[in-house]
Amino acid sequence: MQFPTIFTASSWPWLLGVVLFAVLGYKKVLSLLGLGTRSRKQLPNYYEMTGVPPPTPLPNFDIDKATARPYRPFRWAYHQTMCEFQFAPSPWVIELTCREALKKMEPDWWIELESTYRERIAQRIDLHKKYGKKIINTLPGSELACRELMEMVIQFICARYPNQFKFDEDTGVLYNRILDKEMNTNEVHPLEVLNGNVPEDFLITLPDEKTGVYKMVAGVSCSSLGWNVQTKIGKPLQEIHGPVPDYKEKMAFSMDRYFSKMACDKPIQRGSWGLEIGQPLWLQDDDPHFKLRETQKPDLKVEDIYLRVDWQTLRRLPRSRAIVFNFKALFTPMMEFRNEPYIPQLILKVMKEGKKGLLDYKGTWHVEHKAIPALEEWSREQVEKGWVPEDWEVCTLDEDPYYPGWQREAYPHT
Repeated sequence: MQFPTIFTASSWPWLLGVVLFAVLGYKKVLSLLGLGTRSRKQLPNYYEMTGVPPPTPLPNFDIDKATARPYRPFRWAYHQTMCEFQFAPSPWVIELTCREALKKMEPDWWIELESTYRERIAQRIDLHKKYGKKIINTLPGSELACRELMEMVIQFICARYPNQFKFDEDTGVLYNRILDKEMNTNEVHPLEVLNGNVPEDFLITLPDEKTGVYKMVAGVSCSSLGWNVQTKIGKPLQEIHGPVPDYKEKMAFSMDRYFSKMACDKPIQRGSWGLEIGQPLWLQDDDPHFKLRETQKPDLKVEDIYLRVDWQTLRRLPRSRAIVFNFKALFTPMMEFRNEPYIPQLILKVMKEGKKGLLDYKGTWHVEHKAIPALEEWSREQVEKGWVPEDWEVCTLDEDPYYPGWQREAYPHT
C-alpha cells in the first residue's frame, strides 16, 4: 500500500515558513526577513504633517559652552488691547498686548539647550520625585496627545543635536549622550521621558467633547510660580486665568476662538519676564522664598536680582489636534543690563509707567527699591558713553526680543 507523497521538494519552503511563524511569531519572522516591521515603527514625519520645517542640525554643538540667546522681551509703548494674547507660566496665559508681541516660531529654536542642562534636568527629576502629580499629571483621553508630543520632541532634538541624542526606532530607546543614559519610550510615560531629557515645561490642552471649550488635560511643569499642574488640570481656560487682570472681560471669548482656529503650520512664540531675588525655578505659595515678594528688603543687593524670562511657544499637534504650550525659564543677573545698550532705559520705562495691575501681577515691587536706582544710573552711563542718543524716545527695539549688538561670540549658534 502506497501513501501519498506530502513532503515534496516544492513544499518544504512553505512548511518551513509555517513552522517559523508558529514558533517565533509573525512580527519576529518579518523582522528576520527584513519585511514590514521597520516602517511600522518609524516615527511619523511630523515636519510634513505640521508644515513646520525641520531644524538646522548643530553637529559641533557643545553643551558646556552653549549660551541661551539673551532674551529681553521688554516692550514700550505698553498697550493693552483686545487684538491678541500673551501666554506665560503664571499660570500660563496672561496679559493683553498688541499683535507685534506674538511672533512666528523660529523652527530652529523650538527646543533650546544650553550649559545649565545637566543642573536643570537633575532639578526636574528631583522635583518630580518629591511632588509627584504637582509636577506631572494627566487625565484620561490625553494619551495620544502625550505620545505625539513626546515623538515630536524626540524627532526635533535628534535632528537639532545629532551628537547628543539618538533614537532607536526598532526598540523605542532614546539615547542621551549628554547624561550617558538611555530610556525606553515604550516603558516610560511620555511626559516622564520629556522631563528626564528636556529642560522645558509642556502643558497640553484639548477641547471639551460637550462644550468645545479648551481645557488642560495633561502637563509637566517644573518652572511654575505660585501654581502647579495639579491645581490646573481639568480646568477650562477661563477658570485657569481667574487671577489674570482683564482676562474675563476682554480676552476669554477671543482666546477660545483663537484656539479653535489655530493651524498646525502657525506656531507662535513670545517671552514673559519678571525680576526675582535669586533663581527660583519652581516656587509655591507656601514656600518661604515666596514671602520675599511681600517685602522690600533694605539690605537687598543689586547683584542678587535676576531677570527671569520664560520663553514660550504655542502650537497645534497634527494627529490629536491638541494645543501645547511649552516654556523654559532662563535667568540673567540684572547687572548685565549695564552693558546692554538701551535695555536699562526700556525696562525702567516699563517699571515706572506700565499698567499697575500687570506690574503687580508680575511681582516686581519687592525689588523696585534697588532695581530702579540702578537702572537710572546705568541709563545715564549709556548716554554719556554714546551708546544711546540723549534724545532717544523709549520704544520697543527693532531687535526685539534682543538688543543691538547681541550677536557676538558668546552666542555662536544663532
